[in-house]
Amino acid sequence: MYDVRVASVRDWEAIKEIYEEGIRTGNATFQTEAPSQEQWFESHVPGCTLVCESGQTVVGWVALSRISSRPVYAGVAEVSVYVRQALKGTGIGGLLMVELIRLSEEQGFWTLQSGIFPENDASIKLHLKHGFREVGRREKLGAMGGVWRDVLLFERRSLLIGQ
Repeated sequence: MYDVRVASVRDWEAIKEIYEEGIRTGNATFQTEAPSQEQWFESHVPGCTLVCESGQTVVGWVALSRISSRPVYAGVAEVSVYVRQALKGTGIGGLLMVELIRLSEEQGFWTLQSGIFPENDASIKLHLKHGFREVGRREKLGAMGGVWRDVLLFERRSLLIGQ
């Protein structure tokens, strides 16, 4: 049984551990290390930063980051979603995404976007399943270990906000 709730600072160690697992895959992020607790919470939208628990164990998280401080982009945010590697494919990502979409619309977000490495099939499938569409490919967006990587851009337009 899984429960999804808003993340708190007490979840930080588990969030960081799951993020570092993603970093080690080489297909989740350009980042090479997790930020500090303060940086992580400051860079994400309060109320749209969620964890999924199994019992008392955090098994995944999802968070929104604002893409700009400009008022015209107030309703646009970037999605990050991470699940413990051992639990991939168990539906945790879907539970997190459903709740994130609901809460994001409550907070007035009209567009959610994600940048995903083309090799990250699980993330691509998760996003497509939850109403995202691929809108482009950013070629050689950044280098990892001396190799330039493409990033696919996905977005989801709200059916409730901004219509």
